[in-house]
Amino acid sequence: MARRGEREPMPGVYPVTYGEVELLRDLDRPGGWILTSDGVPQSYVDLDDPEYLDFEYVRLMADVIDLMEDGPLDVVHVGGGACTLPRYVAATRPGSRQIVVEPDAGLVQLVRDQLGLRSVPRLKVRIADGRAAGALLRDDSADLFVLDAFTGAVMPVELATVEYLEDVARVVRGGGTVLVNLADGKGLAFARRFMATITEAFPHVALLADPGVLRGRRFGNIIVAASRVSLPLDGLIRRAAGGPARARCMHGRALTDFIAGASPIHDGDAVTPPVPPPAVFGR
Repeated sequence: MARRGEREPMPGVYPVTYGEVELLRDLDRPGGWILTSDGVPQSYVDLDDPEYLDFEYVRLMADVIDLMEDGPLDVVHVGGGACTLPRYVAATRPGSRQIVVEPDAGLVQLVRDQLGLRSVPRLKVRIADGRAAGALLRDDSADLFVLDAFTGAVMPVELATVEYLEDVARVVRGGGTVLVNLADGKGLAFARRFMATITEAFPHVALLADPGVLRGRRFGNIIVAASRVSLPLDGLIRRAAGGPARARCMHGRALTDFIAGASPIHDGDAVTPPVPPPAVFGR
């Protein structure tokens, strides 16, 4: 994979379709760049090394991908940002075919121009929101479906409903995997309802997160892996416990207890997604 685009990225604040984003250089890594929106870090990419993953939750997502069957993958990503995971998949799974669905055309153009997106092989970008993505995707066309869509630090509720996840299940092949990044804090009410929701569509589900987040002690990311077939739980438990993030893998009875009667989210339900406290991002 090429190291960079045609020109050196330029740090600064850039207008995009939905507001502004800021591109920051990582002074500790020559190829490292951080994309933020409203002061919230959205993506980190290393243009010299696409296998380097700076954010802990992205590393957890990569652990799930690494444990999938060897070989190239057909992947759908809902939510683009700087395309950290598509770059990782292209580097670690040569020959993979990937589609990124991203509603912000200005952001896509910025990432193409500044962060070398054109150098990622076999990657297509579709300008659409997550709910509209279904019309673009064929039945049984994806080995991996990644849902990592946020408005600032908030996951759109319309991407967390039974109806949406049933459409995701239509796209994912029988042995495929769904990966979801969500965020929650004290009480974990949204996370519990989301887990109740995704278990309506997929019988095998596991949750990966920092123990402090799972205890509701702090706001943070929660990674969900789901499939119609058994997940590689032994590998997930080992990687979660032994990785730099020291995360916990919750599944089976513990996950049932975590859901504890929470109701699934349906289209039209009045749900307020969790918003991080200002101190989380130094605001």
